[in-house]
Amino acid sequence: MLKSLNKTLLGAALIGASFAPHAFAETTINALFMAQAAYSEADVRAMTDAFSKANPDVKVNLEFVPYEGLHDKTVLAQGSGGGYDVVLFDVIWPAEYATNKVLVDASSRVTDDMKKGVLPGAWTTVQYDGKYYGMPWILDTKYLFYNKEILEKAGIKAPPKTWDELTEQAKAIKDKGLLATPIAWSWSQAEAAICDYTTLVSAYKGDFLKDGKPDFQTGGGLDALNYMVSSYKSGLTNPNSKEFLEEDVRKVFQNGDAAFALNWTYMYNMANDPKDSKVAGKVGVVPAPGVAGKSDASAVNGSMGLGVTTASKHPDEAWKYIAFMTSQATQNQYSKLSLPIWASSYEDPAVTKGQEELISAAKVGLAAMYPRPTTPKYQELSTALQQAIQEALLGQSSPEDALKSAADNSGL
Repeated sequence: MLKSLNKTLLGAALIGASFAPHAFAETTINALFMAQAAYSEADVRAMTDAFSKANPDVKVNLEFVPYEGLHDKTVLAQGSGGGYDVVLFDVIWPAEYATNKVLVDASSRVTDDMKKGVLPGAWTTVQYDGKYYGMPWILDTKYLFYNKEILEKAGIKAPPKTWDELTEQAKAIKDKGLLATPIAWSWSQAEAAICDYTTLVSAYKGDFLKDGKPDFQTGGGLDALNYMVSSYKSGLTNPNSKEFLEEDVRKVFQNGDAAFALNWTYMYNMANDPKDSKVAGKVGVVPAPGVAGKSDASAVNGSMGLGVTTASKHPDEAWKYIAFMTSQATQNQYSKLSLPIWASSYEDPAVTKGQEELISAAKVGLAAMYPRPTTPKYQELSTALQQAIQEALLGQSSPEDALKSAADNSGL
């Protein structure tokens, strides 16, 4: 009897052993990122591999889409049953995502150490109505990049501090025959154009909304579009800017075909890479200019966060992944394409070495970051403004009429 019991127990133990790996079966989570600007796809994969080594029980499936597809992919996946556990989201979406219950309220998961350690401005990326809908991950604004060699050849001693000075310097470069169209912007009918427009709105001290209604048709909002149209019509701006996204601007600048370009942080180290860039070692960067008597600098909040979707069946594992990806150790390791969200990172030589000029510009730019309007109807408002900018640039409508039309079609 005892023998047979031992045999039974031994058999059960062996069966248990054969199934042991399955007792610790890994959880699979799906994460959606963008294949554009900031961290490269290779970097995100490397970060994720490091997470998987530290958490062998969690497998992360990665999917990358262009920025333009990120919002719709996230929203459409919500109703599909499968969907994503972790999504990258733009600073402009928390109002909509919170209202439509796309992201979970992560306020209880955000620790005191996170609150104390992360730069205050970075939190605006993930907050809506006093709640946290994830962790800030990409801390970003647009800077004015310039080609030091071209400015030197034109006899220009220092980069522009105001937008009017930018126009004057571009004209001097054109008049000397150094470049036919010295300025490159990303003014394609896409969110990229809204980011450039917002940078100028911040310089002119404009308002997008007042009491929840559009207020960009006059004042600084109108001044900003007038500047864009004037720069375009002057011939100082590359005419293809009206079709350019950020990557197009980077390529034009790296090829030596622009003296000035407005772009995100990531361009600094890419344009300084001699393997890919003809202007490596000649790249200057300063905060985007201001307007005399109104502002010293200008900046758009182009930051992005990582959040857990309400469709996720594995919210704990999803948050563990987010906490790893946004940790100071991970961010410091990959600080050449996106600057860390952690305040003390800027005292770390591993972060600052080789990009002191960028850090110096960031201290001003990140403090001046201006938000695009916070509204659950952001997508409609952005689409209307994108169309207005195109119409004004192409001369199909005056800036005044274009913005009035955008206000009427904004859904607000």
